[in-house]
Amino acid sequence: MSNPRIPYQMSHERPRIKSIRGKNLIIQVIINVEHWQFDQKMPRKILTAPQGLEVIPDIPNYCWAEYGMRCGMPRIMQFFQKRKIPAAVSINASVINAYPSLAEEMLKSGWEFIGHGVHQTTMQNHDNEAEFVENAITQIQEFTGKTPLGWLSPGLRETTQTPDILKTMGIEYIFDWVLDDLPCWMQTKSGPLMALPYSLELNDSVIYAVEKHTSKEIFRRVLDTLLIFDQELDQNPKILTIAIHPHLMGVPHRFSYLTKIIDHLQKRTDTLFLKGEDIWRWYKDASPISED
Repeated sequence: MSNPRIPYQMSHERPRIKSIRGKNLIIQVIINVEHWQFDQKMPRKILTAPQGLEVIPDIPNYCWAEYGMRCGMPRIMQFFQKRKIPAAVSINASVINAYPSLAEEMLKSGWEFIGHGVHQTTMQNHDNEAEFVENAITQIQEFTGKTPLGWLSPGLRETTQTPDILKTMGIEYIFDWVLDDLPCWMQTKSGPLMALPYSLELNDSVIYAVEKHTSKEIFRRVLDTLLIFDQELDQNPKILTIAIHPHLMGVPHRFSYLTKIIDHLQKRTDTLFLKGEDIWRWYKDASPISED
């Protein structure tokens, strides 16, 4: 079985599309803000228990994530506010009540709220997926005053029905399908849904929690990515997505590399920092698709 939702197309076969404001390199920063429940197994671990024993509460791994919420997020928010960089937050809806002052600060900063489940648990863990999605969307809607347009599934894990469910709930674009440098239209039972570029290569969870690289690795990867993108920007615009988590990129020994990345990108004359909703509006006008 091949891809059931997005037709295959090589990058050089894609039609040319108009750039945004004359800028061909679109920078998208997505900050993943998650609620790791104290009385549940942790979504990920930095430290295993002696003899591999699973324990609840898992104090060291809970505190690993909690540090990001207490110290990492203030660093990230203050830096982005100072640089006037638009950002999107993929947020577990339960963060709104678990960390109310943080949620308020993100809202005041004008960040886009992207649906990211209720807690950091995969879609397969829920018997009623539609109810789970609706719960997450409703909580964000009630807090922000508007329905989120974007969605990133926890752990990027979907069921075979997820895109269909999301489309019926008013979601217009998702980040789970990491298969192109530009948006792609995907098919659902209720009409087209847009797959926006995300990143597993420029993603601090993959780089540091999974692959265990040194602190400067994400900076090196951004520079190396740009070396290739620069050779291809005359063909079509490119979207460079950087995905970060406060407990990973917000720690002191890595945070300096985030600032270096932003320094480098802001010095270029061809970059434009955008949120997902802005990219969605641009692409649906630049490359429209029939609703039939």
